[in-house]
Amino acid sequence: MTALFWYAVAAVGEIAGCFAFWAWLRLEKSAAWTVPGVASLIVFALALTRVDAAAAGRAFAAYGGVYILSSLLWMWVVEDTRPDRWDWMGVGLCLAGTAVILFGPRGQSR
Repeated sequence: MTALFWYAVAAVGEIAGCFAFWAWLRLEKSAAWTVPGVASLIVFALALTRVDAAAAGRAFAAYGGVYILSSLLWMWVVEDTRPDRWDWMGVGLCLAGTAVILFGPRGQSR
């Protein structure tokens, strides 16, 4: 459960930070948008390190599904664009992969 909390914090930080740059460069907002954007990206990086995983790569890979879900929710809530059924099916596949990475049995590999 703790991992899901930190993944959620990381997702908000990453999406908000990236959106700040999107707003500046694509929506012609002020460059001042990048200041909270950079702060948000720092929150993202710090939150992702709080996930309890033996390998950084595994923590980052599992985060991918959470990020995709969060991005679609951002699109829906902030950008007022409702995800379609293909978006939701894609999220389902990604979250299944996230679950396998996070909760799969770990044994000797080689």
